[in-house]
Amino acid sequence: MSITTILVWLVVGGVIGWLASLIMKTDAQQGIMLNIIVGIIGAVIAGLLFGSGSNPLDITTILWSLLGAVILLGVVNLIRRGSVR
Repeated sequence: MSITTILVWLVVGGVIGWLASLIMKTDAQQGIMLNIIVGIIGAVIAGLLFGSGSNPLDITTILWSLLGAVILLGVVNLIRRGSVR
């Protein structure tokens, strides 16, 4: 894996995590590092659940990853607060 590929994954993961945090209204609680982590874990969840592709710039992969990140934040909110916002 090249450094460029890793940087693309980090940037796309950060954007996906940020969008998911806006959707789930947790943006004020998260910084850039947590957005990147949520985006990357969301992509992994999407890959496991939906079999999304490995190209981070494919629009379907981005949408599936966003759905995975929203699911992740929903589960985290459920565990932390007892309800999904």
